Amino acid sequence: MDPRFQAIREECCEANRQLPKTGLVDLTFGNVSVLDRDARVFAIKPSGVPYGELRPEHMVLVDLEGKVVEGDLRPSSDTPTHRCLFRSFGNIRSVVHTHSRYAVSFAQAQKPIPCLGTTHADHFYGPVPVTRLLTPEEVESAYEWETGVVIAELFRQLDPDAVPGVLVAQHGPFAWGPSGPKAVENAQALEIVAQMALQALQIEAAASILPDHILNKHYSRKHGPAAYYGQK
Repeated sequence: MDPRFQAIREECCEANRQLPKTGLVDLTFGNVSVLDRDARVFAIKPSGVPYGELRPEHMVLVDLEGKVVEGDLRPSSDTPTHRCLFRSFGNIRSVVHTHSRYAVSFAQAQKPIPCLGTTHADHFYGPVPVTRLLTPEEVESAYEWETGVVIAELFRQLDPDAVPGVLVAQHGPFAWGPSGPKAVENAQALEIVAQMALQALQIEAAASILPDHILNKHYSRKHGPAAYYGQK
């Protein structure tokens, strides 16, 4: 194994092993990747391997052109989607895909997760959007790659750093971040706000969207040059 990539193997393995601990995954329905942007190589979970069995040496290394650089196992079937997002979003180092239940519920309904309160605003600057459906031609030509393309298409008008997650219509959530742990945290936050939104809408179907002045305040407390939440 190439020692240059040991750090991303270990970071990727640990992030994948965190998924069942957070409750974000059932069975093997989820994966994390971690990128070495300078080398243009990322590590990703092997397809179908139970999380408890994962070791750093099991992580598959893939370059941003789609070639397997190192690994004896098949990479996740979602690898092309991860690769597309790494190529499209220049600031991210890690991508997480799960089938977490509340986020999937919104994805299956093809509805964005509305920003109804400050918990949401602490993590996402506005609603978590939902993509359009893929066309039959896109599904048949290169399904997983085109999944990444429709996400990137949606974010032409959005900042992926301010909204670090998305719902793929009738599929499920993807989240991302500057590290494996942060990407998993964003995936967990996405699931939490999905649950809260669904329950709020069950209580009051006409629940109000969080006003912009409160959204701006809560988001800026945690993000950007004026952030003052937590410790330096």
